[in-house]
Amino acid sequence: MKLLSGVFAGCLLLSATGFGQPATNLWHHLLADRPGSSSPALAPDGTIYQGTFDGKLLAFAPDGKPKWTFRAGREIKSSPAVADDGTIIFGSRDWKVYAISPTGKQKWTFATGAWVDSSPAIAADGTVYFGSWDTNFYALTPGGTLKWIFPTHGIIDSSPAIATDGTVYFGSHDKTFYALSPDGKLRWKFSTGGQIVSSPAIDDHRIIYLTSTDGNLYALRPDGTEQWHLKTGGFTASSPVIDDTGRIYLAANNFQIAVGADGKKIWGYGTADLIDASPALAAGGNIYCSQPWRTFVALSPAGLLQWDLGEDDVMAGSPVIATNGTIYFPAGRELVALAPTNATPPLNSSWPMFHADPRHTGRARK
Repeated sequence: MKLLSGVFAGCLLLSATGFGQPATNLWHHLLADRPGSSSPALAPDGTIYQGTFDGKLLAFAPDGKPKWTFRAGREIKSSPAVADDGTIIFGSRDWKVYAISPTGKQKWTFATGAWVDSSPAIAADGTVYFGSWDTNFYALTPGGTLKWIFPTHGIIDSSPAIATDGTVYFGSHDKTFYALSPDGKLRWKFSTGGQIVSSPAIDDHRIIYLTSTDGNLYALRPDGTEQWHLKTGGFTASSPVIDDTGRIYLAANNFQIAVGADGKKIWGYGTADLIDASPALAAGGNIYCSQPWRTFVALSPAGLLQWDLGEDDVMAGSPVIATNGTIYFPAGRELVALAPTNATPPLNSSWPMFHADPRHTGRARK
C-alpha cells in the first residue's frame, strides 16, 4: 500500500529462527540511485540523512516522508555526520566536503585535490576531520576554513576516529595507521602489511582496533604499541564495533566474526559473499548485519541466527539504530526502516556501530 511519494508500508520477507522474533518493515523509500557504502546518519530529532551514488544527500522524517534533497557535484560514498548544532557534513567525489543546514541549505564547501570518500569525524569543539584521495588528511574549523593539512603517501578513504584526549586516528593506503594531535602533529604511526580502508574503533580503555587489507585485526595501545593482532582470514573493509564487555565484532571476507578483548576469535557466521558493512549492536543483545546479497540478519551474542529478512537487492551500507530501536539501512536503491519486535536502543558501549554513534561523529564517549 502506498503511503507517501516513494514510501511503502508492509512486511519484508521474514523468517524467524532460534528463540528470536521477526521484525516489521515500517517503510522503505525508493531512491534515484544506490547509496553504495554510504550509511545513514540520524539527527537528535529523528531526521535520517542518506547519501546516494548519484550525488544527492536526502533527508527523511522518522515516518519516511521526504524533507529535502541536496545535490552535490558528483557521487557520494562518504557517510554523512551530524554536528552538535545539527549541521550535516559529508564528502563527495566532486573533490569537496559539504556542510548543510538542517533545512537543506548549503553553509559552506571545502575543496580538496581529489575524491572525498572518507566519512568526516567531528570533534567536541566542532573541528571536522577527514581524508582525501589526494593523500592528505584535513582539519577544518566548524565554519569550513582550513586549520591544518597532514600529508601521507597514499589515498585516504579510511574514516577517522577521535579519542577522548583529542587524538585523531586514521589509516592510509600507504599501509600506515596514524595518530595525530588536535593541532596536526604526528604522535605516532604504526605499519601494517596492507592498505587501511576501514575506520578504527576505540574502547573505554582507549585501546584502538583497526583492520588492514593484510587480513589482520590489530589492537593498539594509546601509545601506538601493539597489544595483539588476529589473522581474521582475509581482506575486509568492515570497521569494528565493540560491545559493553569489550568484545569486538566485524566482518572478515564472507564471515561476521566475534573476537574477545584478549584477541581470540570466539565465533564466525558465514554468508554467501564478501561483507564490507559494519554490524550494529542493540541493547537487547541483537547484532544487526547487512549481508551483501539480499539478506539482513539479527544474530545473538553467541553467533546464533535470531531472524533474517530477504531484500530485493545488494546491501553495502552499515545499519544504524535509533534511540527507539528502529533500524535504518540502505538496500539496493531503497532506504529501509525496520522495527524489530521488542526493539531496543543502541547498546551502551564505547563503539556500538559504524563511526561510534547514530550521528556518525566518529568520537569516543567521555
